[in-house]
Amino acid sequence: MQMKFSIRELLVLLMAGGLVVGCASTPEAEPAPEPEPEERAEPAPAPEGNYTVRRGDSLWRISERGEVYGNAYKWPLIFRANSDKIEDADLIFPGQELSYPRDVSQSAEDAAIEHARTRGAWQLGRVEESDQRYLRRNR
Repeated sequence: MQMKFSIRELLVLLMAGGLVVGCASTPEAEPAPEPEPEERAEPAPAPEGNYTVRRGDSLWRISERGEVYGNAYKWPLIFRANSDKIEDADLIFPGQELSYPRDVSQSAEDAAIEHARTRGAWQLGRVEESDQRYLRRNR
């Protein structure tokens, strides 16, 4: 069976076919959404820092260092944290490894500052009673 089409009929068929093919084509797929950037949690700071005593250091000078507390009046916090290594708060030695707590409660900070401000007279090589009271009260 042979079909005969005129050129006009053939053009109509081709055009109709093109429309069908055009309609049957798949729509453009929507691009996949960009993945959300992962939130990276900052590592929690260590609960304490470490400091190696240098010649000329005192607890006061160590405490006022920006990387420690940035406040000289917080030296009793270092004294308390190292009471097993420091007998006299006024006598530390080069090379000593001291730790200092970073996560300190406000009440502990307040007690340390109060002690530093009201400590009274001190003497090198003698353990002051006020320092001993501070350690007993603030354990």
